[in-house]
Amino acid sequence: MPKKFLVTGGAGFIGSAVVRQLILKEGHDVLVVDKLTYAGNLDSLQPVAGNPCYQFERADIVDADRMHSLMARFQPDVVMHLAAESHVDRSIDGPGEFVQTNVVGTYALLQAALAYWRELSPERQAAFRFHHISTDEVFGSLGGEGFFHEEYPYQPSSPYSASKAASDHFVRAWYHTYGLPTVVTNCSNNYGPYHFPEKLIPLIILNALEGKPLPVYGRGENVRDWLFVDDHARALILAAEQGRPGETYAIGGHNERSNIDVVRAICALVDELAPDEQIGPRERLIRFVEDRPGHDLRYAIDASKIERELGWRPAETFETGLRRTVEWYLENRDWWQRVRSGVYQGQRLGIAV
Repeated sequence: MPKKFLVTGGAGFIGSAVVRQLILKEGHDVLVVDKLTYAGNLDSLQPVAGNPCYQFERADIVDADRMHSLMARFQPDVVMHLAAESHVDRSIDGPGEFVQTNVVGTYALLQAALAYWRELSPERQAAFRFHHISTDEVFGSLGGEGFFHEEYPYQPSSPYSASKAASDHFVRAWYHTYGLPTVVTNCSNNYGPYHFPEKLIPLIILNALEGKPLPVYGRGENVRDWLFVDDHARALILAAEQGRPGETYAIGGHNERSNIDVVRAICALVDELAPDEQIGPRERLIRFVEDRPGHDLRYAIDASKIERELGWRPAETFETGLRRTVEWYLENRDWWQRVRSGVYQGQRLGIAV
C-alpha cells in the first residue's frame, strides 16, 4: 500500500534520489521539505515535479512551529530526515551553520515528530518511523585495516562530523526516553547524478571537461568507500520501511579507493568519452594542494547487518557507477552549468584554521 513520506532535504543530492525512487518506483506520496540553501536544487526534482504524488514546501527545519503544522497537515507515515549542512570544508570555514541546522534543526524536527506521533492511533504509532540519515564520518578515521560498523565508537574529527554525531545521539535519546520509533543509518561517501560540484567526484569531472586544474589534497592517499547514490536510496527506503525501531544500519558500497585513484579513473573516463585535443590527457591537470585540517585517512563500512537483516546490497561496482556518473554529467550540461553560474564556481573551501 502507498505510504506518505515527509522527506527533509529532499532537494539535495541524496534526498532527491530518495524522492525520485519513492515516487517513480514505489508509488508513494511524498512531501519534500527543503530550505533550498546553495546545495538544494529543484532541478534535481524535475523528473517528479508534475507527479500528483509530489508536494513541496520551502521551510527551515529549525522552525519548530512550521514543522508541527506540516506534520499535522500532511499526516506522514514515515519521516526521512536528510536535511543537513554536509560539506566538511564549509564546516571548517563556518561551523555555526552546521550546529544550527544539524543539531538544533534535528531537535526541532524530533519534537514535532514526537508531538504528532503521540496523537496517532496505536496501530499508526506502531507503523510510524522517524528515519535519521547520517554519515560514517561520525566514527572518525580508520587505520589501514578494519571497518566501521553499527557498534563502532564515535570519534568525530571535523565540525561537520561532530554536528552529525550530536544529531545521531539526539535521535537515539528520543527513542529510549520517549519511545519515538526511530531508525538511524550511517553511510559511506555517495556519488552519482545530480551531485553538487563542490564534492570530489563532480568537481573533478567538471574541471576535467573544462581543462581546469584538478586539485587533490595532500598526496591523494586518503581512502573512501564509495556508494552509488541510487544504491543508497534503495537502502534508505528499505531501512525506513522495514528497519526495527531503535536500530542502526551501516550502509557502504564495498568500493574502497584512494582519492588519487578516483581522480585518475575520472581522467581516463573523460578522455575516453569527451576527448579534447586542446586539453590533452586529463591526468596532466592533476595538482596536489595543501591538505585540509583534520582530514581523516580512511573510511570503510561493514554493511553486513543491512544485507543480512533487510536483504540489501549495492548493485553498482565503482567502475559501473563512475561511468554512469560521468555519462550523466556529459548529458546534463544544463543542470551543472546553472549550478556553476550561481553560488559555487569551484573555488577552494575549508582552508581557514
